[in-house]
Amino acid sequence: MQPGIHPPYGPVVFRDRAAGFAFLTRSTATSDKTVEWEDGRTYPVVDVEISSASHPFYTGTARVLDTAGRVERFERRYGARTVDGERGGPR
Repeated sequence: MQPGIHPPYGPVVFRDRAAGFAFLTRSTATSDKTVEWEDGRTYPVVDVEISSASHPFYTGTARVLDTAGRVERFERRYGARTVDGERGGPR
C-alpha cells in the first residue's frame, strides 16, 4: 500500500438502534460520537438504519410473493399466448 493515500482503518462500533443490536468491527468509517464497549474501551460509533438484526430477509419476516398467482391473473386478464403467437382467452 502506498503511504499517505489511504484513510485510517480501525475499530468501529456499528449500532442498529431499531433492533438494539451493535457489533464491533474494523472499518474506515468514523464518527464524532463514541460509545463504551463491553471491553471497557471507547470506540467511535456509527448508527445504521438496518442491520442483520432488523432486516426482513434475515429475521424471517420477509413477504413471499405469489408469482404463480400473478402469472395466472395476468393470463386471465390479458389472455395467454398460444403457440402461433395469437392471443387466446377473452377479448
